[in-house]
Amino acid sequence: MFSKDIGIDLGTANVLIHVKNKGIVLNQPAVVAVDLNTNQVIAVGDKAYEMLGKTPKNIEAIRPLKEGVIADFDITEAMLTHFINAIDVKGFLSKPRMLICCPTNITKVEEQAIKQAAENSGAKEVILEEEPKVALVGAGVDIYQPGGNMVIDIGGGTTDVAVVSMGNIVTAESIKLAGDTFDQNILDYIKKEHKLLIGIKTAEEIKINAATVFPGSRDEEMEVWGRDIESGLPRTITVHSDEIEKALHESIKLIAEAARSVLERTPPELSADIIDRGIIITGGGALIHGIDKLLAEKLEVPAFVVEEPMNCVAKGTGLMLDLMDKAIKA
Repeated sequence: MFSKDIGIDLGTANVLIHVKNKGIVLNQPAVVAVDLNTNQVIAVGDKAYEMLGKTPKNIEAIRPLKEGVIADFDITEAMLTHFINAIDVKGFLSKPRMLICCPTNITKVEEQAIKQAAENSGAKEVILEEEPKVALVGAGVDIYQPGGNMVIDIGGGTTDVAVVSMGNIVTAESIKLAGDTFDQNILDYIKKEHKLLIGIKTAEEIKINAATVFPGSRDEEMEVWGRDIESGLPRTITVHSDEIEKALHESIKLIAEAARSVLERTPPELSADIIDRGIIITGGGALIHGIDKLLAEKLEVPAFVVEEPMNCVAKGTGLMLDLMDKAIKA
């Protein structure tokens, strides 16, 4: 009869939804398939993702979020509505309260777009929270204590780096470079070095199964199918982890530079805490092989990937809602 509070990790690559007292109940790709002739949504999430690169001319598989913000308002609203209806959280007489995460450098216009899309999809109240804070909470950190905690949250569209103390962000930087960029880096490398055209899904499979960002730390080979640029015919090649490390080198360098910039702007007392506690790495991009070793080497500070890094933000939304409720009761 009554609605349930929900937390949403509205990511560029995936949408995760946490329902109070139930945990994460949905984790699906942020993809929507649309019939261009009728403008009707024909598939959302997993089913739409399967269509990427395989649709006829009248159907387009769209990612409605780009670089952590809404690029297509109507499609985002349709996607959110579909997911919220699928998990059945609306009450007979009430609507759910939603806590949604956003990058640290989001504009007021972009904030309003997220709020409006959520309200139109059935929210009673929409609370926006900065993603690095929520990621730390989901990683089990008490962010309300005095002391510095640093997180590097590598999502699909953005990487957010932040130092948090006493519940607030002290220093932060958000760059529009993350997991989707890695996929494009791999696609571009294969095209340039092997004269082979591959799809973005194939690039993602290479990232998962063969990639590393720490030189010499992985020894995997993978057979890849694509279309030869010159002949136009199908061709197969074999790629090695060392090649993919080269493809990703520049992007990883930029993430390390953003993290270094945040460290350099952090007060000395908090810097000491970070050296003692280490840097927490979260988000789907944290799953790329060797990221912890590389960042620890570049930043000269211990760094580690948390357990289930992709779920941290979604878990954190649920915990943040609980903390808000306790504060209200107190």
